[in-house]
Amino acid sequence: MSTTPASDYTVLGRNLSRKFRRETGETIAALDDVSIEVRQGGLAALVGPDGAGKTTLIRLIAGLMPPDAGTLMVDGIDVARDPQRVQDRIAYMPQRFGLYEDLTVRENLDLYASLHGIADDQRGRRYPALFQMTGLAPFTSRLAGHLSGGMKQKLGLACTLIGSPELLLLDEPTVGVDPLSRRELWDIIARLVREQSLTVLLSTSYLDEAERCDRVFVLREGKLLASGPPSEVTDLASGRSFEAEPGAGEQARNLQARLLDDPAIVDAVPEAGRVRLVSAAEDRQPREIAPALSGLHVVPVPARFEDGFMYLFRQHAGTGTHAVAIPPLDHRSAFDATEQVIEVHELVRKFGNFTAVDRISFEVRRGEIFGLLGPNGAGKTTTFRMLCGLLSATAGTLRVAGFDLRRARASARQHIGYVAQKFSLYGQLTVAENLDFFASAYGLHGRRKRERIEWALAQFELEPLMWLSSGELPGGYKQRLAMATALLHSPDILFLDEPTSGADPLARREFWQRITQLAQQQVTVVVTTHFMEEAEYCDRIAILDAGRMLAEGTPAEIRRRAARADERRPTMEDAFIAIVEQAREHNPAVPTQRVGVQ
Repeated sequence: MSTTPASDYTVLGRNLSRKFRRETGETIAALDDVSIEVRQGGLAALVGPDGAGKTTLIRLIAGLMPPDAGTLMVDGIDVARDPQRVQDRIAYMPQRFGLYEDLTVRENLDLYASLHGIADDQRGRRYPALFQMTGLAPFTSRLAGHLSGGMKQKLGLACTLIGSPELLLLDEPTVGVDPLSRRELWDIIARLVREQSLTVLLSTSYLDEAERCDRVFVLREGKLLASGPPSEVTDLASGRSFEAEPGAGEQARNLQARLLDDPAIVDAVPEAGRVRLVSAAEDRQPREIAPALSGLHVVPVPARFEDGFMYLFRQHAGTGTHAVAIPPLDHRSAFDATEQVIEVHELVRKFGNFTAVDRISFEVRRGEIFGLLGPNGAGKTTTFRMLCGLLSATAGTLRVAGFDLRRARASARQHIGYVAQKFSLYGQLTVAENLDFFASAYGLHGRRKRERIEWALAQFELEPLMWLSSGELPGGYKQRLAMATALLHSPDILFLDEPTSGADPLARREFWQRITQLAQQQVTVVVTTHFMEEAEYCDRIAILDAGRMLAEGTPAEIRRRAARADERRPTMEDAFIAIVEQAREHNPAVPTQRVGVQ
């Protein structure tokens, strides 16, 4: 227990518990005996997998619901007794902040100022600082619906801050935001803490963001596993972190998949052409205990927060990793690895006078994982929708699975699986009902339909939740269900539009294990992502901005486009930012041209 006076804390919670009842009648403990302390002027993070209780804890602090047990004080006020008094002093930005897309930037800010009772003379003093801080000054007359994802987040933050709060609560503020916009948002948050001594508590799926905070709270299934400076979590992996060089001809993602099946390995993830791993045994060469590393070059590396986080979770979840295995989708004969299953040449898509996709060209081979990267508003989703036959091209040629999409969209769709950027299944239908509906939509009937639904329920571990409405599923399980429906008809090509947005690190590793196995089964995968480390799973990558192709190549070729001042190996995020910023230097108008089309 801390000896620091209670008056030094903006948030002080003791033994908090909160339960919910699902539609099935099952009771879920969202929080179980959790204590939290956030100092005044501090920056703290809640981290943990889907369903850990992060959002519930933030909503308790915001006074939106009372705890079932425990005490919670915000700025010395008992939240359960006087939630309105607390809400007058704080600002809360939920995962889906309520911007009005048919109002301009200025009109949105005016609306929230009115809700907070901010007089006109006060607005005149506060608006310039907010516009300068967020970089929105040139866009005050633009409709919010025409902003890129990163700009929407900054507008949401400005609206949240209009009341000059003493505590800022941010629930996953950087979900779905590209690396450039994420960096800008973090610059704003750091400035608020440094210059205004604002207390900030946020939840995040990015472990590198948690590492920037003064204090972290690690949650799992409603329980607090650890709290303290990030360095304390990092130290858990001290002497356990290594890098392994894949053998000749082996891809890093395939070595990672083998390592994750080994109980001697706590974690493994591709990184800059190698595999970073955490060993279960301290201060022992992992190749001594992990057969998959035999004969490979393995070197120790300094531990980081992510290593300690994964080690902590494996300790509480049991030793070893969770092996994921996808049985064959269907009988698949030998294939020609040089066969082009996607051919895009001079592709153009316009919306009125706005060009969302501007003469891009690329090809994807069978069994390849191809990554399409770019800032918010770069044209990735528009390209995806054209590739899936959901949107017609303005000009250019587009062939998928041997079909010209300008003439035979319906025929091509039979060979395609698609997971949309946002959860697009039927929230009021149960898991089983969604699978039944989509199986019928794909033309599956009778015994074949039953077999594929049984396969999906078992493979994605959805059986315990099959009678739960899909809208009630945690984010990670929504992603599993979306993937299951996309694979019901054993497609040749799988399109994944930011499939891991908002997913926790555990869910992302499990997801990529499945994708690696699908590629080994000759399934062609095209994916967009804002997690730059996920680009390391791809065979080739294309980077877009303002609808134009900026770079294309293997991950190694892309990384070589960046150089670090500290002479460390450049990461994919380093390369992404360098490529986009260099292109914008040559075309300064690019950021202002991007509007609502993604």
